[in-house]
Amino acid sequence: MTGVGGTASGGTGHAADRVVASHDGTPIAVFESGPMGAAPLVLVHGATADHTAFRNLAPHLVGARRLVAIDRRGRGASGDTLPYAIAREYEDVAAAAEALSAEHGGPVDVVGHSYGGRCALGAATVTHAIRRVVSYEGAPPDPGAPYQRDDLVARLRARLDAGDLEGVLERFMRAVVAMDDAGIARFRADPVWPARVAAAPTIVRELEAERDPAAGLEALAGVRIPVLQVVGSESLPAFAAATRAYDARLADGRVAVIDGAAHAAHHTHPAALASAILGFLDA
Repeated sequence: MTGVGGTASGGTGHAADRVVASHDGTPIAVFESGPMGAAPLVLVHGATADHTAFRNLAPHLVGARRLVAIDRRGRGASGDTLPYAIAREYEDVAAAAEALSAEHGGPVDVVGHSYGGRCALGAATVTHAIRRVVSYEGAPPDPGAPYQRDDLVARLRARLDAGDLEGVLERFMRAVVAMDDAGIARFRADPVWPARVAAAPTIVRELEAERDPAAGLEALAGVRIPVLQVVGSESLPAFAAATRAYDARLADGRVAVIDGAAHAAHHTHPAALASAILGFLDA
């Protein structure tokens, strides 16, 4: 196994442990770590990222679960198929869950961060292979508190059309994640920066897809399995508002708050996040 902290082929290191064909035939790369006999836990990264997004969280989970992280379509070792739609991402996660469920002998659990949380929730509406979902600030936005300004997509698309991939990534991190100058400087110095820049074209299409009714509150209210939403106490208010609005619509939902965390507790507060995840999955 290359492990969740490994690097996708085409980047700087290892190939995927396996490739799962999504419902439209798109190859989805899967990276595994942990004991083969343990219950599988599918990890779905957020915007700009790839499977290595969980490199800090994984050591806190790997003793208890067989970790199965994917590269979402359009980046890393996974393929891509156009035209893009968020419903295809739901099918990608569902395909991974179905393959693992067949091996495991029952439905599996899924953890998703941000847009990846949305994909995990959407997957739960199209397959019975998922038992429980943990979504870290992945709820559809509350109509009264949007995640993005109305002009953000147009501004990012203009930078993308000009070939300014670094500008797309930085503007997104500032506008949506509220990353400040110091945070941007640290991000630029991180070895993952080049891979995140390479994935910048996916940012615009994912922001556009947030407006798709298939990604909205009412569509995802159809999730019937247990859902834990996790939010950081220091995140932007829009994330808390979305979490509350979605929880009010769920059949079996609960909310956990990571004190002191913002939108990236899987990096900054991995032990606390792992505790919340395992406490919910083992309940």
